[in-house]
Amino acid sequence: MNHEHHHHHADPNTGQAHERRAHAENQQTDNQRHKETNPQMNDEHAGHHTEGFLKRFWICLVVTIPVLLLSHMIQQWLGFTFTFAGDKYVLLGLSSIIFFYGGWPFLVGLVRELKWGNPGMMTLVAVAITTAYVYSVAVVFGLPGMDFFWELATLIDIMLLGHWLEMKSQMAASQALESLVALLPAVVHVERDGSVTDIPLKELENKNVVVVKPGEKIPADGHILEGSSYVNESMLTGESVPVKKEKHDKVIGGAVNGDGVLKVEVTGAGSDSYLNKVINMVQSAQGTKSKTQNLANKVAKWLTIVSITIGIITFIAWLSAGRELSFALERMVTVMVTACPHALGVAIPLVVAISTTLSAVHGLLIRNRTAFENARKLTTIIFDKTGTLTKGSHEVQLVISLNDQFTPDQLLQYAAAIQQNSEHHIAHGIIRRLTQQKLELWKSNDFQYMQGMGVTGIVNGKKVVAAGPNYFKQQKTSVPPISEGIDQTTDTVIFVLIDDGPVGIITLADSIRETAAEAIATLKQMNIKSFLLTGDNEKVAAAVAQKLQMDGYLANVLPHEKQSKVKEFQDKGEIVAMTGDGVNDAPALAQADVGIAVGSGTDVAAETADIILVNSDPKDVVHMIAFGRATYRKMIQNLFWAVGYNVIAIPLAAGILYPTFMLSPAMGAALMSLSTIIVAINAKLLRINK
Repeated sequence: MNHEHHHHHADPNTGQAHERRAHAENQQTDNQRHKETNPQMNDEHAGHHTEGFLKRFWICLVVTIPVLLLSHMIQQWLGFTFTFAGDKYVLLGLSSIIFFYGGWPFLVGLVRELKWGNPGMMTLVAVAITTAYVYSVAVVFGLPGMDFFWELATLIDIMLLGHWLEMKSQMAASQALESLVALLPAVVHVERDGSVTDIPLKELENKNVVVVKPGEKIPADGHILEGSSYVNESMLTGESVPVKKEKHDKVIGGAVNGDGVLKVEVTGAGSDSYLNKVINMVQSAQGTKSKTQNLANKVAKWLTIVSITIGIITFIAWLSAGRELSFALERMVTVMVTACPHALGVAIPLVVAISTTLSAVHGLLIRNRTAFENARKLTTIIFDKTGTLTKGSHEVQLVISLNDQFTPDQLLQYAAAIQQNSEHHIAHGIIRRLTQQKLELWKSNDFQYMQGMGVTGIVNGKKVVAAGPNYFKQQKTSVPPISEGIDQTTDTVIFVLIDDGPVGIITLADSIRETAAEAIATLKQMNIKSFLLTGDNEKVAAAVAQKLQMDGYLANVLPHEKQSKVKEFQDKGEIVAMTGDGVNDAPALAQADVGIAVGSGTDVAAETADIILVNSDPKDVVHMIAFGRATYRKMIQNLFWAVGYNVIAIPLAAGILYPTFMLSPAMGAALMSLSTIIVAINAKLLRINK
């Protein structure tokens, strides 16, 4: 709930922090209240709640049969008469059972809604059935007129069935959360002292060693001690291709193991697991109400008041037009049961529930609903270069031999031999090229890392150095000449020296992701400008921005300046999204209208961002915006439908087309349930297009 707090450090001087905190606390009480006024939100009790409606429906349906047979109007229609002394009291008794037993959930709902000062659908239904019942009782005890018992009975039957169907369709729509929970296995194979025992998932602890057989679900986050396999993580990260995992690799709880057996040491069991953090995040995002939602709630409340008012006006109008009391009352009851503030009430929460879960399954985690809904208005996206548009891993571009002593392949082997002990990304790049070319990795000893310069060691009895230009400064020798065509501003240059003589050059460069150009082009079609914000030098920034055809770049930006750069864009009236890694870009992400943390992988706890993309794919940014737009469209469609339905149905119920067309109370009730079911189905049609 408290993710409202994450903007605090954005700017302590604004006093917004206090407002935000207060806002977060209000949200909490709002939520409590919303749970009580809106039974659908309480999933636990919605379960037996739902079945309760069905049971009440069947019992009332059985009792309705004698009510219909005893009603004079039905007898006239069916052309038989069946009367006996005191039959109206039997009718009253049976109808009372239906009213109190079948109508009970609505009467309880009325009390609850009024207690919270939030009149809604239950209030309308309860007022309508109570009016009909009280009037009919009065008729039995001597008020001149026709009783309403059979209408009341059929009305309550339809309300119960309709309500059950509505709740079914809503629960189906918001059940996506449970599908996330279901990703974990119930039983875990734990290895202790050499033997494997099965324990329930909840007893699993960190540091346990787990055996995962082929095709099984991985029970918790951890790293592989032995074995290798292809693991399918698509339900967690949206990465559709199974990922190869071997010793020392990390695995995520909930992923499905392929055909290898894995032994995993658990590092994130239970609530520490990635999946659990996602579930909590989805829950809190579904709980927080965005502006659109608040609007819908207000409208629903007003609609209730308007419906009651129209009901009363209808009653007065028909009476003063000289119609009998029963006719006027029936119209009033119909207006109240046909009006459906409920369709309005669920129009948005359902879309919210579906969109948050759908996106979580595709590796887009929404922490802040309002920001997500604002994504559709974005005009500018600022990419933080490292890791979003580029792979962030340096790849070998050229291997050049300076004299003919060694071939390029041998140079690579010498360099790799001493680099194999280094964790530096340049070392990784050289080793990758070596394995791509299927060359042998030689042994080396006396490895030494020279801070800021390079590495050195002994290979095949020769002293080998792989270092950048700084090494020569320190040795006070001149840098060997670099051949034409190597751009030192965009490429990293490594010199290879053997027995202190320069023999070769290896160049590396950060490569642009395959999907980056596609993503930028799509953003252009969406009329969204893209800028590059980077700490790199002017040349690198220009090269990347040009290659991707971006709208511009800001180079040499220090981490602490990023926030003010974002603000400059905002001051020009742009609505800005910023993508970055959630750690050093935190202030800038908080400043942006939509902060998108990229490439945090599965470490989602420490983020300040509004939206987290689990994969670092720039196309996910585009998917996120497109999905934000689609989500908003669904909300608007639902609101439009719910409002439109009421605007048409209420006058019909009031008898505006009398005598050509009359809506019966039961028919009105059926329409009301239908309108909610349509909203639920429409929400379920929401898709992420990847």
